[in-house]
Amino acid sequence: MVRNKGRRLNQYIGDYVVFDLETTGIRQDLDRIIEISAVKVKDHKVAEQYTTLVHPGMHIPRAATAVNGITDEMVRDAPGIKEAVQGFLDFVGDGILVGHNIHTFDTNFIYDAAFEACGQEVGNDYIDTLYLARKCLPQLSHHKLSDVSEHFHISTKGAHRALNDCIMTQKCYEELGKILEKTRKTQPDILCPLCKAEMIRRKGKYGEFYGCSNFPGCRGTRKI
Repeated sequence: MVRNKGRRLNQYIGDYVVFDLETTGIRQDLDRIIEISAVKVKDHKVAEQYTTLVHPGMHIPRAATAVNGITDEMVRDAPGIKEAVQGFLDFVGDGILVGHNIHTFDTNFIYDAAFEACGQEVGNDYIDTLYLARKCLPQLSHHKLSDVSEHFHISTKGAHRALNDCIMTQKCYEELGKILEKTRKTQPDILCPLCKAEMIRRKGKYGEFYGCSNFPGCRGTRKI
């Protein structure tokens, strides 16, 4: 499937929706969503939340339960994917999405589920705090959500349940955003001429150039 997703942004904004998924595994063509959570943020403060377990229509593997603690028994009476995803879509509307490692994981899972179950595309622009963490905290050897949370002295209790991860991500995003704003005052970003995303330095056949961070979705370039 070619996903018509929104743009990945690197911004610090006040109004956004943090979301997180728990799944039966990492295989996007075979595994299923078993929990969806989102928190709506207004002026940097959490205002509303949406959370639901999801019946995946399949057995939850032991390896998945070992990570998130979700069992077949827990999802036995949970809504199916269509009802759960439609509730999520109604909750987020056209808001900018924020999450950790969502660029290659959560946005793909939710896009496919929304398209297959509800016939809708998720075209919201989004901010991946994993990329912000790599940019703002280069001193860290790893940038998992738990690593970033511990750096900012944010509790990781209840990690790997969707709502708890949303709350952790929201707190991390606010801290990362402050660092991003300070950095940009002295080192302004170079933005893509096509989609306005941040450009990064790359090496090509004819030497170094600036390429869009949204590649391959966007192929904007600039000379150094």
